[in-house]
Amino acid sequence: MARPQFHTLTVSDVRKETEGATSVAFVVPDDLAEAYRFTQGQYLTLRTAIDGHDLRRPYSVCVAPDAGELRVCVKKLPGGRFSGFVNDNLKAGDKIDVMAPMGRFHAPLEADEPKRYLFIAAGSGITPVISNIATILAVEPAAEVTLIYGNRRQRDIIFLGTLADLKDRFIDRLRIFHVLSDEAASTELFSGLLTQDKIAELVTQLVDLERLDWAFICGPGPVMDGGTAALEGLGMAPDRIKIESFGDRPHASALATEPEDSGDAAEVDIVYRGRRTQIAVPLSGTAILDAAHAAGIDVPFACKGGVCCTCKAKLIEGEVSMDVVYGLEPDEIAAGYILTCQSHPKTEKLVVDYDG
Repeated sequence: MARPQFHTLTVSDVRKETEGATSVAFVVPDDLAEAYRFTQGQYLTLRTAIDGHDLRRPYSVCVAPDAGELRVCVKKLPGGRFSGFVNDNLKAGDKIDVMAPMGRFHAPLEADEPKRYLFIAAGSGITPVISNIATILAVEPAAEVTLIYGNRRQRDIIFLGTLADLKDRFIDRLRIFHVLSDEAASTELFSGLLTQDKIAELVTQLVDLERLDWAFICGPGPVMDGGTAALEGLGMAPDRIKIESFGDRPHASALATEPEDSGDAAEVDIVYRGRRTQIAVPLSGTAILDAAHAAGIDVPFACKGGVCCTCKAKLIEGEVSMDVVYGLEPDEIAAGYILTCQSHPKTEKLVVDYDG
C-alpha cells in the first residue's frame, strides 16, 4: 500500500468550538476525493512553515465519514506554535499542506451485531471519539454506546452541543457522563480527575463489563495509561482496548539537527523510494529518523512522539531499542516494524526499509 502523501488544500471554514479549541474544514478537490476518504477515528497531519521552521502536527478528524466534509479540531496548547497558529491565524481561504488520512483508532463495523462500546476521553481526546460515536450509532442500529468525558469546567467541553444533539437523536442507545475536575458536579462520582482509580470507579458503577465488546481511550498520557490499567484490572482483554493520544506526547522540531559525534556510531542503510543510502547513527541516543534527516534523506514523519506511525519502517537487519511503541500493533512489532522516531541502534549495522 502506498504511503499517504501531502497535498496542498484550501481551508473552507474555521470555527471556534470553545475558547481554546478551533475546528478547521478543508476543500477536497474531486481528483483527491478518494485519497482523502477516511475511516472514523483517523487523523490528518498538517504541515506549514512557522518562523522558517517546517512544522508538522497530527490532528484527529472530528466528523463521521458521511458528514460531507473533512474537518479536524485543534486545541491551543501553552507555547504550542502550531496549535497557536491554527487557533489565532488560520482563516478560510488559506492554503495548508495536509497528509492523507491515517490511523487505526476504530473497530470493524457490523450492522447486524448488538455491540456495546465504552469511550473514555479527556479534553481534546473527544475529537476522534466523536467521529467514532456518530458513525457507530448511524451504521450499527443495535449498538449501545457509553461515553465518559473528562474536562476541567463545563465551558471547556468541546462539541458540547454536538454531543447533546447525538444524545437527543439516539436517546436509548447513547449515554454520556461528564466528569469535571474544577467545578462542582451533580454527584461526587462525576467530580475530579480521570485517574486510574476514578476510571475504575466510574466503569464499575456505570458499565456492564461482561457485555462490553470494545473500549476506546483518548486523552493525555495519564488518562490513557490509567484507563488502560483500570480496564485490564477489571478483567477486560487488552486486545479489546484501543488507545489514541496526541495531546501531550512530545513534538520535536521538524528540522533535524546534526547529531553530536560521540565517537561510536552504527552503520545504517536507509531504504526509501527505491534508493539505499548508508548513514552513521551515533550510539549515544540519536533517533534513526533524526539522523536520516540530518543526512538529507526526507523520510516521512508527523508527530515524533511515537503515536502516529507515519515514520514506521521495517528493520531488515540489526537490533534497535524503542522508547515508546504506542503507534505499533503487537503483530507489527513481531514482524520487525519499528518507529524510527523512537528507535536507537543497539548493533553496529542496521538496514531500515521504509518501502517494506
